[in-house]
Amino acid sequence: MPIIKNPKIPLLHKVIITAISSLLVLLIIWPSEKEPPLPVTPSVLDETENTSSLPQQSQDTQPKEGDTQDDEEKKEITYKGKLNSLNWRLFKIKSGENLAILFDRVGISPTTLHNLILTDEHTKDLASLKIGDEIQLGFDGSGKLSQLIQPISASKTLIVTRENNKFESKIENKKVESQLNFATATITSNFWNAGIKAELNANQVLSLGTIFGWDIDFALDLRKGDSFSVLYEESLVDGVVISKGHILAATVTSQGETFTAVRTKSGQYYDENGRAMRKAFLRSPVNFRYVSSNFNPKRLHPVTGKIKAHKGTDYVAPVGTPIWAAGDGVVSESGFNQYNGNYVFIRHNKTYVTKYLHLTKRFVKTNERVKQGDKIGTLGGTGRVTGPHLHYEFLVNGVHKNPRTVQLPQSQSLSGETKRNFIALAKQRLEKLKEFNAPLAKVATEKK
Repeated sequence: MPIIKNPKIPLLHKVIITAISSLLVLLIIWPSEKEPPLPVTPSVLDETENTSSLPQQSQDTQPKEGDTQDDEEKKEITYKGKLNSLNWRLFKIKSGENLAILFDRVGISPTTLHNLILTDEHTKDLASLKIGDEIQLGFDGSGKLSQLIQPISASKTLIVTRENNKFESKIENKKVESQLNFATATITSNFWNAGIKAELNANQVLSLGTIFGWDIDFALDLRKGDSFSVLYEESLVDGVVISKGHILAATVTSQGETFTAVRTKSGQYYDENGRAMRKAFLRSPVNFRYVSSNFNPKRLHPVTGKIKAHKGTDYVAPVGTPIWAAGDGVVSESGFNQYNGNYVFIRHNKTYVTKYLHLTKRFVKTNERVKQGDKIGTLGGTGRVTGPHLHYEFLVNGVHKNPRTVQLPQSQSLSGETKRNFIALAKQRLEKLKEFNAPLAKVATEKK
């Protein structure tokens, strides 16, 4: 067979062959891009160990059970424990998520999840995590889940550790310490804003209103320039405040008159002389926004246009706002008619009766016994009304009285040895309150 030398190749084919060859060369010599390694985390060790003597984990090691890690989930965490080197990842439970969904997203097997949750009584709660709960997962060098940490509260932490292919759990409790703190404010707009500006939390502001609520109507009585001072306790963990607690002593000055309250160890409040702050009746049985109509014997009725005595006080608040029993007693009537709408009448004794009209719902029945502060219904607009409100009446010996100004009967006050011990406690706490307040009073005087 004849040998063909230097065969002629069409020009187009030469161009195609050259292009393909060039592309292959580029692919071969082009440097490969490595996936960025997980961050090296500090070792998990006892507080007395020297971290510089421990070998560092290789940056190429990645947990196989958690290889779907997002950048925002990466976090270096140091925690006291038995394992020397772990890759830690922090997760927050999202809406519609639970531990099973989280483990599936991370790549942890259902078997591991099952064994972990059934470890003991402590780990069972992991099956019912809430939105925002934090979970810290620690993986060893082979990518196996070795430790789980869940902060239950500021002072309590659940730690689950794998030991010989089994999980063991423990609860670590941090010491909670307490200290006294102080807040004071002058009213410029309203009581709520003043309390928040003084760095009281919402519960403390509401508590202050409740303590003095039998003597002061915080929505209507306070004026610009009125003031209050509060001595309270707060809790700390590792020097950090984790919660603000009970009000131990407080003074409120309203329209030139000062009221004082001190808390007993049992949680009751008395004035400096041992008289109960709690009266037999609440001044107002609802947390209202404003009064739309006061007690008025000669009021012009808004619906009929005729002069008819308004025998109570109308409190305006959002529909559904809780209505409370003003005092202990028995429900004499709980019903509905076209004028009162849903209504509740409570007889407190032979002298006092209170009435609650235009409720959306009633939560008590006739002849049912109630305690002061019990929820008896919700505010509404049933019956003959121009808008939602609570119409509240206060009767003394069958005669209507103005609920906002009537003299309320006092609850039982302290006596004997109990009174003497309380007065000594009150003196101590009020002196502490005065001690906190003194530097501020001096500054105010200097400014004048």
